Amino acid sequence: MAKLSDLIIGHPDVTSFAELEKLVQHLGASGEVFMEFDLKPDYRDTPRKWEWQLEAAFTRGLDYE
Repeated sequence: MAKLSDLIIGHPDVTSFAELEKLVQHLGASGEVFMEFDLKPDYRDTPRKWEWQLEAAFTRGLDYE
């Protein structure tokens, strides 16, 4: 199971929610089955319903680009 906190720590070059969302899409496309959203991303552009957005990005992967 992947954790959002590990993803953020492992990619210090990611500086916005939009970049994080793209990273989460790649993780979903890589075959990862579960993801735990264990902390709120601390980016200036993090939306109010960030969990739903990241869950959708993880589920759809890169199929809808």
